[in-house]
Amino acid sequence: MLVGMVQVCLNGSRNAAGSGVVPMVPAELADAAGKAVAAGARDIHVHPRSPCGRESLAPGVLTPVLEAVRAVVDVPVGVTTGAWAEPDPERRAACVRAWPVLPDHASVNWHEPGAEAVATALLERGVGVEAGIWSGTDGAERFAASPLGPRVLRVLAEVMDPCAGSARKTAHGLLRALDAYGAHGRPVLLHGEDGGAWPVLRLAGELGLATRIGVEDTLLLPDGSPAASNAELVRAALRELARGPSEGGRPWACGTAGRDDTGPGGRGTLPRGR
Repeated sequence: MLVGMVQVCLNGSRNAAGSGVVPMVPAELADAAGKAVAAGARDIHVHPRSPCGRESLAPGVLTPVLEAVRAVVDVPVGVTTGAWAEPDPERRAACVRAWPVLPDHASVNWHEPGAEAVATALLERGVGVEAGIWSGTDGAERFAASPLGPRVLRVLAEVMDPCAGSARKTAHGLLRALDAYGAHGRPVLLHGEDGGAWPVLRLAGELGLATRIGVEDTLLLPDGSPAASNAELVRAALRELARGPSEGGRPWACGTAGRDDTGPGGRGTLPRGR
């Protein structure tokens, strides 16, 4: 059952400079993935990197990562298709069509040019699509109008507000937008980043939504201390979620966003790529 699933986001667009907790090369990603799954993660999101550390969708970069990670875990493994890895939409889709080894799913940021072409290429190859809908963009409106919407694996409701004090409100605003425009009835995974990572994760738990955590989203534990690893973040997330919903909480689905009584949601700034 998807509700309550915790995905680990192993590295994202962070680099290893100044922190030893960001896995970069296939062996490091495999080690981090194995430990995160042992800690309780049930899905993996990774940004493959070239030997020089550049994010890439090239088959020669993606394949070693997938093979290394799958050698140690038996949960779904997904990748990004963000425009920062390949700015040209046609080349992004061409990379997908050229992959000799396929991920279980791949995220597509719906506000980016060429999103539907990339999603189409993924679906044609049998790869699940995570529709990335960022706060502060027109992604929700674009996704609602897409004929591909009913075919995606899930919606990634991505709260790009890094402020702990406002991220929860921004998250409610994003969920309302998905509700208002329509999200094709697809499951929702809700997550935040940086200062907003833990408040949004707690909100996801209250609403009965899947969520994610990992060094892509935050380098800090809930108490503000540095995390030693992705696995430590996963363990902390499960402890936070085990505390249960706040009074009056119940599972959220498209069509129930009207229950939010926090007022209009803010629009977060656009941060690192997902």
